[in-house]
Amino acid sequence: MAQVLEFKLPDLGEGLTEAEIVRWLVSVGDVVAVDQPVVEVETAKAMVEVPCPYGGVVTARYGEEGTELPVGAPLLTVAVGGTGAPEERAEAAPEAAPTLDGSPAGAAVSSEYSGNVLVGYGTAGPAARRRRVRPANPTAPAPAAAPVVVAAPAAPVVHEGPVPVISPLVRKLARDRGIDLREVRGSGPEGLILRADVELALATRERATASPVPAPATAAPVRTEGERVPLRGVRGAVADKLSRSRTEIPDATCWVDADATELMAARAAMNAAGGAKISLLALLARICVHALARFPELNSTVDTAAREIVRLPSVHLGFAAQTPRGLVVPVVKDAGIRTAESLTEEFARLTEAARQGAITPADLTGGTFTLNNYGVFGVDGSTPIINHPEAAMLGVGRIIPKPWVHRGELAVRQVVQLSLTFDHRVCDGGTAGGFLRYVADCVEQPAVLLRTV
Repeated sequence: MAQVLEFKLPDLGEGLTEAEIVRWLVSVGDVVAVDQPVVEVETAKAMVEVPCPYGGVVTARYGEEGTELPVGAPLLTVAVGGTGAPEERAEAAPEAAPTLDGSPAGAAVSSEYSGNVLVGYGTAGPAARRRRVRPANPTAPAPAAAPVVVAAPAAPVVHEGPVPVISPLVRKLARDRGIDLREVRGSGPEGLILRADVELALATRERATASPVPAPATAAPVRTEGERVPLRGVRGAVADKLSRSRTEIPDATCWVDADATELMAARAAMNAAGGAKISLLALLARICVHALARFPELNSTVDTAAREIVRLPSVHLGFAAQTPRGLVVPVVKDAGIRTAESLTEEFARLTEAARQGAITPADLTGGTFTLNNYGVFGVDGSTPIINHPEAAMLGVGRIIPKPWVHRGELAVRQVVQLSLTFDHRVCDGGTAGGFLRYVADCVEQPAVLLRTV
Protein backbone atom coordinates (compact mmCIF):
# COMPACT_ATOMS: atom_id res chain seq x y z
CA MET A 1 0.00 0.00 0.00
CA ALA A 2 1.26 3.46 -0.88
CA GLN A 3 2.11 5.93 1.85
CA VAL A 4 1.16 9.59 1.38
CA LEU A 5 3.96 12.00 2.32
CA GLU A 6 3.68 15.75 2.56
CA PHE A 7 6.37 17.98 1.04
CA LYS A 8 6.59 21.49 2.49
CA LEU A 9 8.14 24.65 1.08
CA PRO A 10 11.81 24.30 2.16
CA ASP A 11 14.02 26.97 3.68
CA LEU A 12 15.50 28.71 0.62
CA GLY A 13 18.35 30.28 2.59
CA GLU A 14 19.64 33.87 2.63
CA GLY A 15 17.07 34.83 5.29
CA LEU A 16 14.09 34.30 2.95
CA THR A 17 10.83 33.51 4.71
CA GLU A 18 8.29 33.22 1.89
CA ALA A 19 7.99 32.58 -1.84
CA GLU A 20 5.35 33.05 -4.52
CA ILE A 21 4.20 30.16 -6.69
CA VAL A 22 4.96 31.17 -10.28
CA ARG A 23 4.30 27.93 -12.17
CA TRP A 24 3.44 24.37 -11.25
CA LEU A 25 5.59 21.84 -13.11
CA VAL A 26 3.47 18.81 -12.17
CA SER A 27 -0.25 18.03 -11.88
CA VAL A 28 -2.23 15.79 -9.57
CA GLY A 29 -1.80 12.23 -10.82
CA ASP A 30 1.66 12.79 -12.31
CA VAL A 31 4.47 10.40 -11.43
CA VAL A 32 7.53 12.22 -10.10
CA ALA A 33 11.07 11.00 -9.56
CA VAL A 34 13.25 11.77 -6.57
CA ASP A 35 14.65 15.33 -6.80
CA GLN A 36 12.47 16.17 -9.81
CA PRO A 37 11.52 19.91 -9.91
CA VAL A 38 7.81 20.21 -9.13
CA VAL A 39 7.20 23.96 -8.82
CA GLU A 40 8.83 27.22 -9.84
CA VAL A 41 8.75 29.88 -7.12
CA GLU A 42 9.85 33.49 -6.94
CA THR A 43 11.58 34.72 -3.82
CA ALA A 44 12.68 38.23 -2.97
CA LYS A 45 16.00 37.45 -4.63
CA ALA A 46 15.57 35.00 -7.47
CA MET A 47 13.35 32.60 -9.40
CA VAL A 48 14.13 28.99 -8.50
CA GLU A 49 12.80 25.52 -9.24
CA VAL A 50 12.03 23.47 -6.13
CA PRO A 51 12.74 19.71 -6.36
CA CYS A 52 10.66 17.18 -4.42
CA PRO A 53 12.67 14.78 -2.21
CA TYR A 54 10.10 11.99 -2.74
CA GLY A 55 9.42 9.73 -5.71
CA GLY A 56 5.85 8.62 -6.36
CA VAL A 57 2.46 9.92 -7.53
CA VAL A 58 1.29 13.48 -6.84
CA THR A 59 -1.98 13.28 -4.90
CA ALA A 60 -2.56 16.96 -4.03
CA ARG A 61 -1.18 20.44 -4.65
CA TYR A 62 -1.52 23.37 -2.24
CA GLY A 63 -1.78 26.90 -3.57
CA GLU A 64 -2.62 28.31 -6.99
CA GLU A 65 -0.14 30.13 -9.19
CA GLY A 66 0.33 33.62 -7.78
CA THR A 67 -0.18 32.47 -4.18
CA GLU A 68 2.50 33.49 -1.66
CA LEU A 69 3.41 30.79 0.86
CA PRO A 70 5.57 30.98 3.99
CA VAL A 71 8.46 28.61 4.52
CA GLY A 72 7.13 25.39 6.02
CA ALA A 73 3.69 25.59 4.34
CA PRO A 74 2.55 22.43 2.48
CA LEU A 75 3.37 22.37 -1.24
CA LEU A 76 2.10 18.96 -2.32
CA THR A 77 1.59 15.37 -1.21
CA VAL A 78 3.10 12.32 -2.88
CA ALA A 79 2.04 8.67 -2.63
CA VAL A 80 5.23 6.61 -2.37
CA GLY A 81 5.51 2.85 -2.45
CA GLY A 82 2.90 0.55 -3.94
CA THR A 83 1.47 1.08 -7.42
CA GLY A 84 0.08 4.53 -6.81
CA ALA A 85 -3.34 3.58 -8.31
CA PRO A 86 -6.16 6.04 -7.58
CA GLU A 87 -8.04 3.66 -5.32
CA GLU A 88 -4.84 2.88 -3.47
CA ARG A 89 -4.03 6.57 -3.04
CA ALA A 90 -7.48 7.18 -1.63
CA GLU A 91 -6.82 4.69 1.15
CA ALA A 92 -3.29 5.92 1.87
CA ALA A 93 -2.75 8.16 4.87
CA PRO A 94 0.27 9.38 6.83
CA GLU A 95 1.10 7.11 9.73
CA ALA A 96 2.89 9.77 11.74
CA ALA A 97 3.05 13.53 11.97
CA PRO A 98 5.46 14.99 9.40
CA THR A 99 8.62 16.67 10.57
CA LEU A 100 9.43 20.27 9.67
CA ASP A 101 11.35 19.27 6.53
CA GLY A 102 8.34 17.39 5.18
CA SER A 103 9.26 13.79 6.05
CA PRO A 104 7.05 11.81 8.45
CA ALA A 105 8.60 10.85 11.75
CA GLY A 106 9.75 7.24 11.70
CA ALA A 107 8.77 6.68 8.06
CA ALA A 108 10.95 4.22 6.17
CA VAL A 109 11.35 5.89 2.76
CA SER A 110 15.06 5.37 2.16
CA SER A 111 14.65 4.31 -1.47
CA GLU A 112 12.08 6.99 -2.33
CA TYR A 113 13.41 9.96 -0.34
CA SER A 114 16.26 12.35 -1.09
CA GLY A 115 17.93 14.64 1.42
CA ASN A 116 18.03 17.46 -1.14
CA VAL A 117 15.72 20.30 -0.18
CA LEU A 118 16.76 22.60 -3.04
CA VAL A 119 19.32 22.00 -5.77
CA GLY A 120 22.36 24.16 -5.11
CA TYR A 121 21.34 25.07 -1.56
CA GLY A 122 22.72 22.16 0.47
CA THR A 123 21.10 19.02 1.75
CA ALA A 124 19.37 17.89 4.88
CA GLY A 125 18.46 14.43 6.06
CA PRO A 126 14.94 13.38 6.94
CA ALA A 127 15.46 14.23 10.60
CA ALA A 128 13.55 17.24 11.89
CA ARG A 129 15.40 20.55 12.10
CA ARG A 130 14.48 23.91 13.51
CA ARG A 131 13.27 26.51 11.06
CA ARG A 132 11.14 29.62 11.00
CA VAL A 133 7.58 29.12 12.19
CA ARG A 134 4.99 31.45 10.69
CA PRO A 135 1.20 31.53 10.67
CA ALA A 136 -0.25 29.34 7.95
CA ASN A 137 -1.33 31.01 4.70
CA PRO A 138 -5.11 31.42 4.99
CA THR A 139 -5.61 30.96 1.23
CA ALA A 140 -3.74 27.66 1.01
CA PRO A 141 -5.49 24.38 1.86
CA ALA A 142 -3.99 22.57 4.79
CA PRO A 143 -4.66 19.32 6.60
CA ALA A 144 -7.29 19.59 9.30
CA ALA A 145 -5.89 20.40 12.68
CA ALA A 146 -7.18 21.43 16.08
CA PRO A 147 -7.58 25.22 16.37
CA VAL A 148 -4.97 27.07 18.38
CA VAL A 149 -6.36 29.60 20.83
CA VAL A 150 -3.95 32.32 21.98
CA ALA A 151 -5.00 33.64 25.36
CA ALA A 152 -3.91 36.97 26.80
CA PRO A 153 -1.13 36.50 29.36
CA ALA A 154 -2.15 37.05 32.92
CA ALA A 155 1.11 38.81 33.71
CA PRO A 156 4.22 39.82 31.80
CA VAL A 157 6.71 37.02 31.37
CA VAL A 158 10.44 37.70 31.60
CA HIS A 159 12.60 35.33 29.54
CA GLU A 160 15.98 34.34 30.87
CA GLY A 161 18.66 33.85 28.24
CA PRO A 162 17.94 34.20 24.48
CA VAL A 163 14.46 35.40 23.57
CA PRO A 164 12.60 32.54 21.80
CA VAL A 165 11.91 34.25 18.46
CA ILE A 166 13.14 33.23 15.02
CA SER A 167 11.41 35.41 12.43
CA PRO A 168 13.15 38.73 11.66
CA LEU A 169 9.71 40.12 10.75
CA VAL A 170 8.49 39.47 14.29
CA ARG A 171 11.55 41.19 15.73
CA LYS A 172 11.06 44.18 13.44
CA LEU A 173 7.37 44.49 14.34
CA ALA A 174 8.21 44.43 18.04
CA ARG A 175 11.03 46.95 17.62
CA ASP A 176 8.92 49.34 15.53
CA ARG A 177 6.01 49.26 18.00
CA GLY A 178 8.12 49.42 21.15
CA ILE A 179 7.31 45.91 22.41
CA ASP A 180 9.89 44.24 24.69
CA LEU A 181 10.10 40.65 23.46
CA ARG A 182 11.45 39.54 26.83
CA GLU A 183 8.00 40.22 28.29
CA VAL A 184 6.00 38.45 25.56
CA ARG A 185 4.61 34.96 26.15
CA GLY A 186 5.09 32.77 23.08
CA SER A 187 2.30 30.50 21.85
CA GLY A 188 4.45 28.55 19.37
CA PRO A 189 6.31 25.29 19.88
CA GLU A 190 8.58 25.41 22.94
CA GLY A 191 7.36 28.92 23.72
CA LEU A 192 8.35 30.36 20.30
CA ILE A 193 7.11 33.94 19.92
CA LEU A 194 4.92 34.40 16.85
CA ARG A 195 3.60 37.51 15.12
CA ALA A 196 0.20 36.91 16.73
CA ASP A 197 1.83 37.08 20.18
CA VAL A 198 3.37 40.47 19.45
CA GLU A 199 0.08 41.79 18.07
CA LEU A 200 -1.73 40.53 21.19
CA ALA A 201 0.80 42.28 23.43
CA LEU A 202 0.35 45.46 21.41
CA ALA A 203 -3.45 45.29 21.69
CA THR A 204 -3.21 44.68 25.44
CA ARG A 205 -0.96 47.70 25.87
CA GLU A 206 -3.25 49.92 23.81
CA ARG A 207 -6.30 48.88 25.84
CA ALA A 208 -4.45 49.63 29.07
CA THR A 209 -3.40 53.12 27.96
CA ALA A 210 -6.63 54.07 26.17
CA SER A 211 -8.29 57.28 27.42
CA PRO A 212 -11.70 56.80 29.10
CA VAL A 213 -13.00 59.99 27.47
CA PRO A 214 -14.50 59.16 24.06
CA ALA A 215 -12.95 61.02 21.18
CA PRO A 216 -15.20 63.38 19.20
CA ALA A 217 -16.76 61.90 16.12
CA THR A 218 -14.87 62.71 12.95
CA ALA A 219 -15.63 62.11 9.34
CA ALA A 220 -14.19 58.94 7.83
CA PRO A 221 -11.04 59.66 5.83
CA VAL A 222 -11.45 59.68 2.09
CA ARG A 223 -9.66 56.69 0.60
CA THR A 224 -8.21 57.23 -2.84
CA GLU A 225 -9.17 54.46 -5.18
CA GLY A 226 -6.79 53.16 -7.80
CA GLU A 227 -4.68 50.22 -8.83
CA ARG A 228 -2.93 48.56 -5.90
CA VAL A 229 0.33 46.74 -6.59
CA PRO A 230 1.55 44.45 -3.77
CA LEU A 231 5.08 45.19 -2.55
CA ARG A 232 6.37 41.65 -2.60
CA GLY A 233 8.93 39.52 -4.38
CA VAL A 234 11.78 41.48 -5.95
CA ARG A 235 9.88 44.79 -5.79
CA GLY A 236 9.23 44.33 -2.08
CA ALA A 237 12.84 43.39 -1.36
CA VAL A 238 14.11 46.43 -3.25
CA ALA A 239 11.68 48.70 -1.37
CA ASP A 240 12.81 47.33 2.00
CA LYS A 241 16.50 47.64 1.18
CA LEU A 242 16.25 51.19 -0.19
CA SER A 243 14.18 52.30 2.79
CA ARG A 244 16.71 50.79 5.17
CA SER A 245 19.55 52.52 3.33
CA ARG A 246 17.86 55.92 3.57
CA THR A 247 16.99 55.33 7.24
CA GLU A 248 20.37 54.08 8.48
CA ILE A 249 23.02 55.59 6.20
CA PRO A 250 23.88 59.32 6.34
CA ASP A 251 24.79 59.58 2.66
CA ALA A 252 26.23 62.42 0.64
CA THR A 253 26.85 62.78 -3.11
CA CYS A 254 29.56 64.47 -5.16
CA TRP A 255 29.89 64.51 -8.94
CA VAL A 256 32.17 65.63 -11.76
CA ASP A 257 32.13 65.78 -15.56
CA ALA A 258 34.93 63.90 -17.32
CA ASP A 259 36.22 63.73 -20.88
CA ALA A 260 35.85 60.06 -21.85
CA THR A 261 37.19 60.47 -25.38
CA GLU A 262 40.50 58.72 -24.64
CA LEU A 263 38.78 55.87 -22.77
CA MET A 264 36.45 55.21 -25.72
CA ALA A 265 39.42 55.31 -28.10
CA ALA A 266 41.38 52.88 -25.90
CA ARG A 267 38.46 50.44 -25.86
CA ALA A 268 38.08 50.65 -29.65
CA ALA A 269 41.81 49.93 -30.07
CA MET A 270 41.64 46.93 -27.71
CA ASN A 271 38.67 45.44 -29.57
CA ALA A 272 40.28 46.09 -32.98
CA ALA A 273 43.33 44.06 -31.97
CA GLY A 274 41.37 40.80 -32.08
CA GLY A 275 40.46 38.39 -29.34
CA ALA A 276 37.56 38.69 -26.91
CA LYS A 277 35.67 41.98 -26.95
CA ILE A 278 35.99 44.23 -23.91
CA SER A 279 32.89 45.98 -22.58
CA LEU A 280 32.84 49.56 -21.37
CA LEU A 281 31.45 48.34 -18.04
CA ALA A 282 34.51 46.10 -17.60
CA LEU A 283 36.87 49.05 -18.12
CA LEU A 284 34.90 51.14 -15.61
CA ALA A 285 35.07 48.21 -13.18
CA ARG A 286 38.86 48.05 -13.57
CA ILE A 287 39.04 51.76 -12.80
CA CYS A 288 36.82 51.26 -9.72
CA VAL A 289 38.93 48.49 -8.20
CA HIS A 290 42.14 50.48 -8.69
CA ALA A 291 40.50 53.51 -7.07
CA LEU A 292 39.34 51.38 -4.13
CA ALA A 293 42.90 50.15 -3.65
CA ARG A 294 43.90 53.78 -3.14
CA PHE A 295 40.87 54.68 -1.04
CA PRO A 296 39.98 51.49 0.94
CA GLU A 297 37.65 53.46 3.22
CA LEU A 298 34.98 53.15 0.53
CA ASN A 299 35.25 49.35 0.35
CA SER A 300 33.84 48.88 3.83
CA THR A 301 30.73 48.50 5.95
CA VAL A 302 29.61 49.85 9.30
CA ASP A 303 28.97 47.50 12.22
CA THR A 304 26.42 49.61 14.09
CA ALA A 305 26.22 47.25 17.06
CA ALA A 306 29.97 47.37 17.69
CA ARG A 307 30.30 50.98 16.46
CA GLU A 308 33.11 49.95 14.14
CA ILE A 309 34.01 50.50 10.49
CA VAL A 310 34.95 47.19 8.88
CA ARG A 311 37.32 47.61 5.94
CA LEU A 312 36.94 44.62 3.63
CA PRO A 313 39.97 42.84 2.13
CA SER A 314 38.43 41.96 -1.28
CA VAL A 315 36.33 43.87 -3.80
CA HIS A 316 33.10 42.08 -4.68
CA LEU A 317 31.64 44.44 -7.25
CA GLY A 318 27.89 44.73 -7.60
CA PHE A 319 26.35 46.26 -10.70
CA ALA A 320 22.80 47.42 -11.27
CA ALA A 321 20.90 45.42 -13.90
CA GLN A 322 17.37 46.13 -15.11
CA THR A 323 15.36 42.97 -15.83
CA PRO A 324 11.71 42.18 -16.65
CA ARG A 325 11.30 41.37 -12.93
CA GLY A 326 12.74 44.71 -11.85
CA LEU A 327 16.09 46.03 -10.65
CA VAL A 328 18.60 43.49 -9.34
CA VAL A 329 22.25 43.89 -8.32
CA PRO A 330 24.35 40.84 -9.30
CA VAL A 331 27.79 40.63 -7.71
CA VAL A 332 31.09 39.87 -9.45
CA LYS A 333 33.16 38.10 -6.82
CA ASP A 334 36.86 39.03 -6.45
CA ALA A 335 36.62 41.75 -9.09
CA GLY A 336 39.94 43.16 -7.94
CA ILE A 337 41.94 40.24 -9.34
CA ARG A 338 40.05 39.82 -12.63
CA THR A 339 41.23 40.95 -16.04
CA ALA A 340 39.12 43.11 -18.34
CA GLU A 341 38.24 39.99 -20.36
CA SER A 342 37.21 38.06 -17.25
CA LEU A 343 35.09 40.98 -16.05
CA THR A 344 33.38 41.25 -19.45
CA GLU A 345 32.51 37.54 -19.41
CA GLU A 346 31.18 37.63 -15.84
CA PHE A 347 29.08 40.75 -16.44
CA ALA A 348 27.53 39.07 -19.50
CA ARG A 349 26.86 35.80 -17.66
CA LEU A 350 25.21 37.42 -14.65
CA THR A 351 23.17 39.86 -16.76
CA GLU A 352 21.77 37.07 -18.93
CA ALA A 353 20.98 34.91 -15.88
CA ALA A 354 19.18 37.86 -14.26
CA ARG A 355 17.11 38.55 -17.37
CA GLN A 356 16.16 34.89 -17.67
CA GLY A 357 15.18 34.72 -13.98
CA ALA A 358 17.78 32.00 -13.42
CA ILE A 359 20.17 33.91 -11.18
CA THR A 360 20.80 32.41 -7.73
CA PRO A 361 20.66 34.18 -4.36
CA ALA A 362 24.41 33.57 -4.01
CA ASP A 363 24.98 35.73 -7.11
CA LEU A 364 23.00 38.58 -5.56
CA THR A 365 24.70 38.80 -2.18
CA GLY A 366 28.08 39.66 -0.73
CA GLY A 367 28.76 42.89 -2.61
CA THR A 368 31.17 45.44 -1.13
CA PHE A 369 30.83 48.28 -3.70
CA THR A 370 28.31 48.94 -6.49
CA LEU A 371 28.80 50.34 -10.00
CA ASN A 372 25.59 51.80 -11.46
CA ASN A 373 25.61 52.58 -15.18
CA TYR A 374 22.35 54.49 -15.52
CA GLY A 375 23.62 56.07 -18.74
CA VAL A 376 22.00 53.13 -20.58
CA PHE A 377 18.64 54.80 -19.82
CA GLY A 378 19.72 57.93 -21.67
CA VAL A 379 20.21 60.12 -18.60
CA ASP A 380 23.22 62.21 -17.61
CA GLY A 381 23.15 62.23 -13.82
CA SER A 382 21.60 60.81 -10.69
CA THR A 383 22.07 60.63 -6.94
CA PRO A 384 22.24 56.86 -6.33
CA ILE A 385 20.97 55.28 -3.13
CA ILE A 386 23.67 53.18 -1.48
CA ASN A 387 23.14 49.43 -1.66
CA HIS A 388 22.94 48.66 2.08
CA PRO A 389 25.16 47.62 3.89
CA GLU A 390 27.85 48.89 1.50
CA ALA A 391 29.52 52.27 1.95
CA ALA A 392 29.45 53.77 -1.54
CA MET A 393 28.13 53.58 -5.10
CA LEU A 394 29.58 55.04 -8.29
CA GLY A 395 27.05 56.25 -10.85
CA VAL A 396 27.90 56.67 -14.54
CA GLY A 397 25.75 58.73 -16.91
CA ARG A 398 25.55 58.55 -20.70
CA ILE A 399 28.63 59.36 -22.76
CA ILE A 400 27.70 61.94 -25.41
CA PRO A 401 29.44 64.53 -27.59
CA LYS A 402 29.61 67.94 -25.87
CA PRO A 403 31.58 71.15 -26.24
CA TRP A 404 34.74 70.85 -24.13
CA VAL A 405 37.89 72.86 -23.68
CA HIS A 406 40.69 70.53 -24.80
CA ARG A 407 44.30 71.71 -24.77
CA GLY A 408 43.18 75.32 -24.55
CA GLU A 409 40.74 75.13 -27.45
CA LEU A 410 37.04 74.48 -27.72
CA ALA A 411 36.37 71.03 -29.16
CA VAL A 412 33.63 68.42 -29.32
CA ARG A 413 34.54 65.62 -26.92
CA GLN A 414 32.86 62.51 -25.47
CA VAL A 415 31.74 63.70 -22.00
CA VAL A 416 30.31 61.70 -19.08
CA GLN A 417 29.04 62.72 -15.67
CA LEU A 418 30.29 60.63 -12.75
CA SER A 419 28.61 60.70 -9.32
CA LEU A 420 29.65 59.11 -6.05
CA THR A 421 27.22 58.57 -3.18
CA PHE A 422 29.06 57.63 0.01
CA ASP A 423 28.39 56.85 3.66
CA HIS A 424 29.62 59.91 5.54
CA ARG A 425 30.35 57.73 8.57
CA VAL A 426 33.22 55.92 6.84
CA CYS A 427 34.98 58.98 5.40
CA ASP A 428 34.79 62.71 4.85
CA GLY A 429 34.44 64.69 1.65
CA GLY A 430 38.19 64.78 1.08
CA THR A 431 38.41 61.01 0.71
CA ALA A 432 35.27 60.81 -1.42
CA GLY A 433 36.46 63.66 -3.61
CA GLY A 434 39.89 62.06 -3.98
CA PHE A 435 38.31 58.77 -5.07
CA LEU A 436 36.04 60.44 -7.61
CA ARG A 437 38.83 62.62 -8.98
CA TYR A 438 41.07 59.56 -9.45
CA VAL A 439 38.25 57.78 -11.31
CA ALA A 440 37.78 60.84 -13.54
CA ASP A 441 41.54 61.03 -14.22
CA CYS A 442 41.56 57.38 -15.32
CA VAL A 443 38.56 57.98 -17.58
CA GLU A 444 40.27 60.99 -19.16
CA GLN A 445 43.72 59.38 -19.34
CA PRO A 446 43.54 55.54 -19.21
CA ALA A 447 47.35 55.44 -19.14
CA VAL A 448 47.11 56.54 -15.49
CA LEU A 449 46.23 52.92 -14.71
CA LEU A 450 49.62 51.77 -16.00
CA ARG A 451 51.27 53.44 -13.01
CA THR A 452 49.21 51.26 -10.61
CA VAL A 453 49.87 47.88 -12.26
